[in-house]
Amino acid sequence: MSVASRVRSALPPRFAEPAGGRPRVAQPHVRPPLWTVHRTLWALVALGGAGIVAAWFLAGAQRFWVNWLMWLVFMVCLALGALFLVALQHMTGARWSVPLRRTAERIAALTPWLVPVAAIALFSLPVVFSWTQPDAASITPLVLKEHWLNRPFFIIRLAVCLGLWVLSYVVLVRGSVRQDVTKDPSLTVRLRRFSPVFMILLALTITDFAFDWVSALEASWYSDIFGVYLFAGAVTTAIAATLLAVMHLQRRGRLPGVTGDHVYNLGGLLFGFTIFWAYIAFSQYLLQWYADLPAEVFWYVQRTSGPMGLVFVLLGVGHFFVPFLALMSRADKKSPTRLKWVAIWVIFMEFVDVFWLISPIQGGGIRLGWPEVSFAAFFVAAGLLVIRRALSLGEDMPTGDPFLAAGLDFHLR
Repeated sequence: MSVASRVRSALPPRFAEPAGGRPRVAQPHVRPPLWTVHRTLWALVALGGAGIVAAWFLAGAQRFWVNWLMWLVFMVCLALGALFLVALQHMTGARWSVPLRRTAERIAALTPWLVPVAAIALFSLPVVFSWTQPDAASITPLVLKEHWLNRPFFIIRLAVCLGLWVLSYVVLVRGSVRQDVTKDPSLTVRLRRFSPVFMILLALTITDFAFDWVSALEASWYSDIFGVYLFAGAVTTAIAATLLAVMHLQRRGRLPGVTGDHVYNLGGLLFGFTIFWAYIAFSQYLLQWYADLPAEVFWYVQRTSGPMGLVFVLLGVGHFFVPFLALMSRADKKSPTRLKWVAIWVIFMEFVDVFWLISPIQGGGIRLGWPEVSFAAFFVAAGLLVIRRALSLGEDMPTGDPFLAAGLDFHLR
């Protein structure tokens, strides 16, 4: 049987072609009324948006912008983590992940939306960034960084990062979707050649973003591996989101040929990057604790004392020990129910991580109230609407990829 025949036989009826070659669309199976979910998400966007506007007038500018930055950083982590998974699949040439690549590509649909969210975030510069305050000129570490931390260069760096991310999204994702129509195998070669270039660009831009938008909130502090720390959380979150989306599509019969072995490998990848995140997090803490330099340890003192100390403990236990122990055995990674809840937990803990990184600049302990709920409702619902729309467009698997059939034949030994 030819590769094309094997792929067509694995696809659901709505992708099938009649003898005449013209595609036909089969009647969809009876499904739950998805419009209710759609309307619920739009209602949450409206309510969250109203709450965000109210937060601007009632909660103060600082609290407003801290919440906006937290969701910007979380969106960047999820979108870039998904693009990393797409490029990793191309670069390694792994067969098992080919049927799952389109799911990661659809999560990466958040990438273009980073542009307006980041553009709005520029208005937070005079409010929450320490290097923009009037007394910055009298603080020696900030004076030494003024050639890097100044508004024109800051905006230029952001524009370059956003431009490279959107360009990479167009090349990696739009190119893959175009291949579904053209069936051109040379596109696979071109995407494989571009992927190492993207990895270099990702390493540089996510490091710059981590320095500019997180550590520069308190610009006297620095960490050489902070970019790696944010990268580790981004990839872990993207794997968890991809895992959830794959299982969602599986339940709806939209990924025929994708088996528990494929999902098991995703669980193994999540397990591995959970360990990687813990290694980087502990390394950063250990180096600064051992050196005990005043210019470094004040940042950790803020985040390990008082109420924030509880968040620090939750982060260590929840972001590492819970998923590590939950996915340790082979049987655990074969359980769809366990994988689903672990994936949800990992995504939640990544936001707790972002909260722990950014929120302490407000002082006064943990701030959780209706402004935080409003921001969460707006950004979660809006993000789900973007991903749901991406899930409704095009094929659910990269049907033009010449290695799809091999990927569908994957089985663990």
